[in-house]
Amino acid sequence: MRRRWFILAVGITAQATTASFLYGLPFLIPELQRTVGVSLAGAGLLVSAPLLGLLLALIAWGAAADRYGERTVMATGLAATGGLLLASLALPGLVAFAAGLFVAGACAASVNAASGRVVLGWFAASERGLAMGIRQTAQPIGVGIAAATLPAIGHRFGFAPALALPAVLCLAAALLVLLVVIDPPRPAATAAAAASPYRDEPATTLMRLHSASALLVAPQFVAATFAVTFLVSEHGWSPVAAGQLVAVVQVVGAAGRIGAGVWSDRVGNRMGPMRIVALLAAATMVLWGLGGSSWLSVAALVAALVVTVTDNGLGFTATAELAGPFWAGRALGVQNTAQNIVGMATAPVFGLLITDQGYPAALLIAALFPLAGAALTPVAGERRLSVAYPSGGS
Repeated sequence: MRRRWFILAVGITAQATTASFLYGLPFLIPELQRTVGVSLAGAGLLVSAPLLGLLLALIAWGAAADRYGERTVMATGLAATGGLLLASLALPGLVAFAAGLFVAGACAASVNAASGRVVLGWFAASERGLAMGIRQTAQPIGVGIAAATLPAIGHRFGFAPALALPAVLCLAAALLVLLVVIDPPRPAATAAAAASPYRDEPATTLMRLHSASALLVAPQFVAATFAVTFLVSEHGWSPVAAGQLVAVVQVVGAAGRIGAGVWSDRVGNRMGPMRIVALLAAATMVLWGLGGSSWLSVAALVAALVVTVTDNGLGFTATAELAGPFWAGRALGVQNTAQNIVGMATAPVFGLLITDQGYPAALLIAALFPLAGAALTPVAGERRLSVAYPSGGS
């Protein structure tokens, strides 16, 4: 069905619009400080509020997608996100505003599970890796949109008009979902098909997959969080030059996600490539840590920025395939929740480690996470269960 490519495009659009809100708020911190008089600590709490809402709502929205379908959940969540964002701007006081951002972030979580689920449902197993690799480019696209628009709008027109942009984009995306998206067909709801995959053999494989994927988030966030700071402090780069390098590498990283998806389609499994990526991620962190102030550390950092993001689509696709069509939403919610918990903890923990021990020791510690992830990746479990869940979410 040709329409599946339009559905994929809408899924990317929906994810990108929510990402422009969830991860674009930090770009408005200077405007918050200038016009509202918020301290840096207070601004940090404000930009964290929607991420906390996202974290707490992922599994619930996944369950809703399992029960009511992807189209309804995506459209409802996007409309609520946009509406709540606009309403938050009219709330009196920073506490009320933070509460509004929290609830808007919780509504934005609807897109994470439902958009991935609807894409997986319309693509055959031989194309899912490619489709999910493309879909995983949505977050960097959303962050790029935010980076290109929010600071400029905020500087010229103020904080409220700037934040209104992602709100309007979410509302427009909700309308697009209603016009284009069709829920994929599901098999008959037999007792066996609808049974929880978090029992018996599937439970072991899924929990290992969730754990491995969460561990692989750590080097990704270490590289993304400290790349610019490392280049400035250890190599004497200007912040502008360091930021430009990281921005260019993000594009390469997005291509890497697509390439990993195609690779998994060709070999007929997700976990084999995911384990190799995990080992490569560990190697890049070790080389970065041992490189010191030489060119090797810069090359290893660039490699780390690319390699550490390529596993995202593999774990996401495998989760939905192993969970089956009646539990994919909840399983994707669990997957996202575990990854977000590790992601939120990585920056402060490794910030302390780098401060106390220096970059080499901290980066060698970071390399242990993908090594553990490689050990936990359930390659054999995926192969055993491929017969039980031959069609995944379609």
